Amino acid sequence: MSDESRIPVHGPVVEEQIEFTLVELSRAVGADEEQITTLIVEGVIDPIVHSGEAQPSQGEQAIAASLFAARAQWRFSGAALRRARLAMNLARDLEVNPPGVALALDLIDEIQALRAKLHRLGR
Repeated sequence: MSDESRIPVHGPVVEEQIEFTLVELSRAVGADEEQITTLIVEGVIDPIVHSGEAQPSQGEQAIAASLFAARAQWRFSGAALRRARLAMNLARDLEVNPPGVALALDLIDEIQALRAKLHRLGR
């Protein structure tokens, strides 16, 4: 790999195996627990579902009802931390509402996937 193709990455390193509680995630992101809950309802981040736990049924209201009951047991990955930080930056800096944040992050994910595909194809 040549030095020209290397892109420096800046930011904190978070292990994927680390799990955060709702309180820890909200502190790390600088948001209150209700803002994190809104990100979950909008599909921006998802709590980790351990084996044996029931997956929430689909639909915004069904998700909200089942997730609110289990808030104390929620755990989040390092990827959720990065995604929540980006989401809160979009919301604060650009004043994007929660559905807009979800859409923006979906588009960012799609762009990254397309760039990775182009890179694999050697373009």
